[in-house]
Amino acid sequence: MNYNLHTHTKRCGHATGEDEEYVSFAIEGGVELLGFSDHAPFLFPDGKQQQHCVQVEATEDYFGSLGSLRKKYRDRIDIRIGFEMEYYPAYFGDMAKYVKSLGAEYLVLGQHAIYNGKLFIHGISGSEENFKEYIRCTIEAMSTGCFTQVAHPDMMQLSCNDALYESEVRRLATVSRELNIPLEINLLGVRDGRCYPLEKFWRIVGEEGAPVTVGMDAHSPDVMLNKSAFHVAEWLIKKHRLNYVGAAEIRCIKN
Repeated sequence: MNYNLHTHTKRCGHATGEDEEYVSFAIEGGVELLGFSDHAPFLFPDGKQQQHCVQVEATEDYFGSLGSLRKKYRDRIDIRIGFEMEYYPAYFGDMAKYVKSLGAEYLVLGQHAIYNGKLFIHGISGSEENFKEYIRCTIEAMSTGCFTQVAHPDMMQLSCNDALYESEVRRLATVSRELNIPLEINLLGVRDGRCYPLEKFWRIVGEEGAPVTVGMDAHSPDVMLNKSAFHVAEWLIKKHRLNYVGAAEIRCIKN
């Protein structure tokens, strides 16, 4: 795997390692395109910031440090600087405008929450209502044209209604194909033994021919050398004849 557009830094509060270590390990691991996409900062109208994200006051250091590394290693690796971001309909316009003003080159959609901030937890089986809302938000986010890829699209679970699950995922995969926005097989889920990647999700994606990419979701530099997790992605790609496109084409953030 010679690319990764899903890389975090210690600024989010749940990753470790120095910025340059990520770059050095990536080069050692054969990565040619390295995208940093730490969780996007945003100051909500009530003055609060999201937890587990780069804080507003750390943004200058984020772009300054990564920009310097891009120059230092420009002959050895292509470094891009962006963010992983939620889609909150009420705030998205302001969020996109803000991160673009900071210098973000691309966005990864990482939908961990719905209803403009009502959180659901990794691995929790959602209600039918929440699952449909998650799919709706993801599709609406993709339709903005601002997102390069969709991280861990199989994170939200639904165990009580297989027919609804299949129809909603098929709808998501169809939009992914029509808009040519890749869905990401997330290797953090593999490494941590999470509930994703979820095979029944990827079976449907394969049947619909939606574009598929892979994201390391790196939270420590040594992940760049972890080849075993990618073997699971390769297995899914082969078994379900996924439309694997490699690195997603980076999309500029629209105003």
